[in-house]
Amino acid sequence: MKKVRTRFAPSPTGYMHIGNLRTALYAYLFAKSQGGDFILRIEDTDRARYVADAVEFIERTLAAAKIIPDEGPHHGGAFAPYVQSERMDIYKKYAEQLVEDGHAYYEETENGVAIRQKMPRAGETTFFDVLHGNITIANSELEDQVLLKSDGMPTYNFANVIDDHLMEVSHIIRGTEFITSTPKHVLLYEYFGWELPTFIHLAPVMGKAEDGTVSKLSKRHGATSFNDLIEAGYLPEAITNYVALLGWSPKNSCQEIFSMDELIKNFSLDGLSKSPAVFDYAKLDWMSGEYFKAMSDENFAKVADKYFADFDEPRKIFLSSLLKTRVAKLSDIPDMIDFLKNLPPFDVELFTNKRNKITPQKSVEILAPAIKILENVDDWTLDALNEKISAFVADSGLKVGAVMWPLRISLSMQKVTPGGVTEILYLLGKEISLKRLNDALQNLKADQ
Repeated sequence: MKKVRTRFAPSPTGYMHIGNLRTALYAYLFAKSQGGDFILRIEDTDRARYVADAVEFIERTLAAAKIIPDEGPHHGGAFAPYVQSERMDIYKKYAEQLVEDGHAYYEETENGVAIRQKMPRAGETTFFDVLHGNITIANSELEDQVLLKSDGMPTYNFANVIDDHLMEVSHIIRGTEFITSTPKHVLLYEYFGWELPTFIHLAPVMGKAEDGTVSKLSKRHGATSFNDLIEAGYLPEAITNYVALLGWSPKNSCQEIFSMDELIKNFSLDGLSKSPAVFDYAKLDWMSGEYFKAMSDENFAKVADKYFADFDEPRKIFLSSLLKTRVAKLSDIPDMIDFLKNLPPFDVELFTNKRNKITPQKSVEILAPAIKILENVDDWTLDALNEKISAFVADSGLKVGAVMWPLRISLSMQKVTPGGVTEILYLLGKEISLKRLNDALQNLKADQ
């Protein structure tokens, strides 16, 4: 049986769009699921759109997504080189062969001589696609395409066929936008007498606008590249997991959280959908949150470290335990903990809580004795603070919520916080905690 070999062949023209990442991922998963090889090939013949350092960026992106090529520009392999601009002699040889065989011809242009493929004028070209079945296009619709430009550079439609054959690619996984070009590729295979690979053309990834309309995913829908999503604070493995489900689902399973090994084990072509997938940021948020919840406090502290610069190591770990179950992406963290560093302005209305029957006046009655108790706490630890606050609540004869509300508002000046009173006291430390409590008490008294 012929060994499965797939390829990802991006042009180095900028960031890796989510659709491109999905193509690479599916090609990788299929190859690995079949014990095959995954090739990275750089198609850089469009020099006008070439972006410096784009190849390195592509390789870093694949590495971050845990998509590891078996062969490629910096991975080696028997079919090197894997950069098209380094394979010019190969394309020239095969283009000239087509001319000799009567399937192509020379054309004079303003800049020199080009070579065009000679298309049949009658009949049809049919090819089979795993997702779409047999596809037939009338040859009369096919124009004589340029194979080799006057500067010696091959066109995509020519170079990809030559490279796929020479690199023994067995399955070509790419977007549906290439379906109309495929008959031209099929004819080239036929002219050379080469065996056709298996074609799989993936439906596009769509985005949903605020008005509910759906169109091909673009910048107007939000972050659209792997790098954009990383910068937004999503974990690479969560992004990869989510992208895998944009057009593929495991058979006989409702599982949604997959490691890379699990994706490889479960992936099959019959799980692919021929319908467009819609990128859902809410679903990505949920999935990313699940990854954070599964992390240890220590690991979360490492990935979120840049947001925790104001805290010592024990408090970083503790803060991680509070945040990892609350965030969808790391960029959520600053807004959630900013109050610890920058206390919002005093707002007397926050001290009114009808549910707990708390008013600004009642808050004064609670804060004053609470401050005295906290002033005498020498061991400013969670256990000690919990013990003192619990004893204070018991002695007050009030409900827990009634006591905690004015304390938490005084410490944070916001209704919702990650963690309660003792957690905030611990994170702020004794000096800052007492200052905030005393300032709130004085402001409340002055307001009455």
